[in-house]
Amino acid sequence: MTALQVIWFVLIGVLLTVYAILDGFDLGVGIWYLFSRKDRERRILLNSIGPVWDANEVWLLAGGGAIFAAFPHVYATVFSALYLPLMLVVFGLILRAVSIELRNEAPSAGLRRASDIAFAVGSIIPALLFGVAIGNLLRGLPLDTTRTFTGSFWNLLNPYALLIGLLGLAMLATHGASYVLLKTEGDLRERARRWMRLGWIPYLSLFLLATVITLTTQPQMLGNVLRAPVLWCIPLLAVAAIVLIRFFSERAQAAKAFVSSSLSIVALMAIVGVTLFPNLVPAANDPALSLTIADSSSSNYTLTAMLIIAIAGIPLVAIYTLWAYRTFRGTVAEGDGY
Repeated sequence: MTALQVIWFVLIGVLLTVYAILDGFDLGVGIWYLFSRKDRERRILLNSIGPVWDANEVWLLAGGGAIFAAFPHVYATVFSALYLPLMLVVFGLILRAVSIELRNEAPSAGLRRASDIAFAVGSIIPALLFGVAIGNLLRGLPLDTTRTFTGSFWNLLNPYALLIGLLGLAMLATHGASYVLLKTEGDLRERARRWMRLGWIPYLSLFLLATVITLTTQPQMLGNVLRAPVLWCIPLLAVAAIVLIRFFSERAQAAKAFVSSSLSIVALMAIVGVTLFPNLVPAANDPALSLTIADSSSSNYTLTAMLIIAIAGIPLVAIYTLWAYRTFRGTVAEGDGY
């Protein structure tokens, strides 16, 4: 295992974490979207994400492209094993994009209602299935000697993966509510505070439940934390961040609640990285068949060339992202944004 391979493992983790934070609140807004009572409130919710939602998905494309180029064997195995769930994720993202544009042009109340439902469904599907995919990777996939997935779609819907899927759904629901709390005023802000409470309770509960079940039924995931006990601080930081979401939201400190929510996502993604390392795709049936950082990466020449491109490109994307959020900072009203 070389330093370049580790750098790309960390870099891909960073790209996917940024995506989870930025597009995570978009998906979270969609989860709560049908809970808004009036057409005016739904317009405000769309206005709050309208200027940035499509740019947020650039980070997913960057993360997926980095996996393809840096760890092509992992890309092939994961996308063949999780083909149907990932296609459903793509369907949800497309459905969400189409519904946003269609609603703006809808000539009738019925078509707007259909667009609203499509937007909510297109947000819930990715929020749930991203977690299911992560749960399966943590648990391990059945692989043969050629590192080919030997299970079926129904094998992916195992209790542990569904638990992680529900945890991901609750996490993004809480994150979306914290964003609405930050970006709105008046009655909608108070409603967002109630949404926060509704999302926060299952978020904390499911995280603690997932931790207990992992400790008791998935001992193969604990190797790194047993070798380096200091890593136990990461789940503790996750709990602290989740608790602070509620603490700050109840005190009308919306910005701090949103930062706490973002930090909780960072902590959960760090837990995933620490659990997997140095594996990328653990084999549930035989650890020797696992795809690791060392045996599934591209050549050093490719990794070096890509790193040069990343050093030049990622800061530009980050600068544009910061510019967009600075331009559209502040609360939104019905006629703003989108």
